[in-house]
Amino acid sequence: MSDLTARSTTTIRRRRMPAILEPLAVRDFGLLWAGQSVSLVGDGVYTVAIAWQVYALSNAPTALAIVGLAQVLPMVGFVLYSGALADRLDRRLLMIAGAALPGAGVGALAALALSGVLHLWEIWAISAVVGLGRAIWGPASGAVVPELVPAHMLVQANSLAQLVRPLAMTLVGPALGGVLIAAVGTGSAFAFDAATFGVAVVALTAIRPRPRPHNGEDGRPSLLDDLREGFAFVRGQTWIWGTLVVATVWVLVIVGPFEVLVPFVVKHDLGAGAREFGIVYAAGGVGAILAALGMGHLGLPRRNVTVMLLGWGLGCAAVIGIGVAVSTWQIAIALGVSEALFTIGEIVWITLLQSLVPGELLGRVRSIDWLLSVGLLPVGYAVVGPIADAIGARTTLVGAGVLSTVLAIATLALPGMRDPEGAL
Repeated sequence: MSDLTARSTTTIRRRRMPAILEPLAVRDFGLLWAGQSVSLVGDGVYTVAIAWQVYALSNAPTALAIVGLAQVLPMVGFVLYSGALADRLDRRLLMIAGAALPGAGVGALAALALSGVLHLWEIWAISAVVGLGRAIWGPASGAVVPELVPAHMLVQANSLAQLVRPLAMTLVGPALGGVLIAAVGTGSAFAFDAATFGVAVVALTAIRPRPRPHNGEDGRPSLLDDLREGFAFVRGQTWIWGTLVVATVWVLVIVGPFEVLVPFVVKHDLGAGAREFGIVYAAGGVGAILAALGMGHLGLPRRNVTVMLLGWGLGCAAVIGIGVAVSTWQIAIALGVSEALFTIGEIVWITLLQSLVPGELLGRVRSIDWLLSVGLLPVGYAVVGPIADAIGARTTLVGAGVLSTVLAIATLALPGMRDPEGAL
């Protein structure tokens, strides 16, 4: 076969490939996506196993809450410096460290559980190690994608990431975790998760190195100076800081009620069982998957910022539907719509950052995004209980939905907020 014929055949095959799958033809992105996908399945297994293990050692919900807090605190404390490092070092190496560290921690957890000597304090300590690994991984993973795929594939690449997350975390992973725990126990489930981190490390090691360009050591500013530069850039871009304000309020106002009160309403107000509860959460995962598939096919919308904020705003409005629902199927529909709209907004947001933020600043900007995405989670979880006790779970959900919806839509009126709509 001639070279011309071979190239023509390859072109035809690429044209027949669904748009969302095109980035997988890029070797290094395919390796990243495959390793991350396997690891996310492990994360889904871990979510079930850690809750089951904690409640096997203690019946106190506070014990499980401390697990979450132990993960969040290292992320809050280190993620900004991780972002600065992601703009200095080979991002692939940071991601290897960010996968190897929690992999080793979960491996130790597996060994302790299998030997029957596991204690709560050890779970909390290992949870902190897992959180530190995620702080190292996060900014680098978001900043490395533009180095791996061409600009016209960024939406598809981000859609693939958002497609596999709900599939792994809400469907495949938890189901597999339940089977593993029932068949061989939590220790083996932890061992499986540790092995998935190993797969991610192997995949990352196979990606070609991409050292970051930098000045000589004598002229390099400090990490603190790097962080100041990152914050100064964010302050100068209305569309970035305006979106981050919305995201911060969303984390504080929506996530706590979403995670804590939806199960309460399903179980206590509607009297539904575990089967109906599982269907409700599966509906959210299906909504997110369909949205990711749609974005991967359609690409970035022309009015990107408007679509992003309307998606988040209307997604918050769907939470109002959860608050007034009188049946589990209504909650399932509202949750599916909400997760779909949140996913659309998230894909647009990540793609805009990767397209418009200079590569040498992207790690720091992503770290600020990560900080605001997790920093107020403990506060949100802490206040939702007292508020719900005072005014009721359903009223809390409705109020959170109204406040977040109004803020997201009002942010569109900020001067300069829609500037990216003419830039891409």
